[in-house]
Amino acid sequence: KTNKNPLSVLQQAVRGVTPDVVTQTKRVGGSTYRVPVEVAPAEGKALAIRWLLSACRKRSGRSMALRLSDELMDAARNSGSAIRKKEETHKIAEANKAFAHFR
Repeated sequence: KTNKNPLSVLQQAVRGVTPDVVTQTKRVGGSTYRVPVEVAPAEGKALAIRWLLSACRKRSGRSMALRLSDELMDAARNSGSAIRKKEETHKIAEANKAFAHFR
């Protein structure tokens, strides 16, 4: 559809969805905190692929192949559900960076 190399579109989509930080739940003294933690590159790619697949499963419509291709093209253009999930995760980590010393 885009007349581009499909492999480069896939790489661009996965790179765009890969998170830099996530939050882990840590229990300290009876309270639970969401502590921001940096993500290893392999774990980040796994998360990105998982988010892309869950986003395309939530899409309504035709076959899984078409939904996945639409989600990949959206992610390559920096839009879509998977990109929103990454931005939401970064926003939560930014809001909880005061608890980073609990690492």
